[in-house]
Amino acid sequence: MTDTNGYGPSALATPANFVTVVRLLVSPLLFAMISDQPSGWLVWAFFTVLAFTDGIDGWIARRYGTTRSGAFLDPLADKVLVLGSMFALVSVGRFPVWPVAVIFVREIAISLYRVYWGRRGLAVPARPSAKLKTLVQSLSIGAVLMPPLTDVTWLADGLLYLGTFLAVLSAVQYVLDGARAATSMGDRSGLAR
Repeated sequence: MTDTNGYGPSALATPANFVTVVRLLVSPLLFAMISDQPSGWLVWAFFTVLAFTDGIDGWIARRYGTTRSGAFLDPLADKVLVLGSMFALVSVGRFPVWPVAVIFVREIAISLYRVYWGRRGLAVPARPSAKLKTLVQSLSIGAVLMPPLTDVTWLADGLLYLGTFLAVLSAVQYVLDGARAATSMGDRSGLAR
């Protein structure tokens, strides 16, 4: 449903969601390109455009109205883009598997954690450290894909390990946020002891 100011929270067919869905649908093409040639201007440009569209769909959503579907789809598209690219780089031997596995487990665990609390009426909002984590992980991928930096392995690997550290740090922060919010909710409902 729309109003004079934009889209309501329950809207599905919005311009921001369109951008996000396109990003999700074309991501597998990027993963195939990385698996075929993990360095090159074309693959780097494609990844960069997909990464920057996250900002575009966010801007559109803020301008025309945020939606519950967008709040679900946008982080999903981020996770698919970053994790899919990382797994493609693991498959060609450019990234070690263990940091990517840690990031993958963190993403699944925190997504389930947020859904768990969301169903109980508690929102666990995105933390700045989680946004920084996504940026650093994207930079690590970009450093491998960009031809002048491909052979500067310490840069991409250093960014990958920093992104892994930030993933774990933000996960701990989310768990602490959820525990504090649950305690506050219990205090208000008279259930806390």
